[in-house]
Amino acid sequence: MASQSRRGGLSLPDRRGSSKQEPNILAKINNTQIVSKGKQAASDAVFVAKKLLKSTGKAAWIAGTTFLILAVPLIIEMDREQQLNELELQQQSLLGAPPVGPAPPK
Repeated sequence: MASQSRRGGLSLPDRRGSSKQEPNILAKINNTQIVSKGKQAASDAVFVAKKLLKSTGKAAWIAGTTFLILAVPLIIEMDREQQLNELELQQQSLLGAPPVGPAPPK
């Protein structure tokens, strides 16, 4: 007894029928051709989705930076121009000059 090595713990009895390896129903279904084609289709769909997301992200980055470089300065300049026009109208009204507008119909 002292010469036998003991690993410790309890050992569980073997399962019934474990000596012969019968494939269970899931293994049988998993090995069919339609399942393997489905797995391949899902893998291809994931690959395409990843590529699409990556290219969409690149396009969004390009569009966003282009907007910041071109459109934002234009919007700021248009706002400054509008503020300047309002200031001129306010100064003209304080000085008593008639407001500049469309000519009255005759």
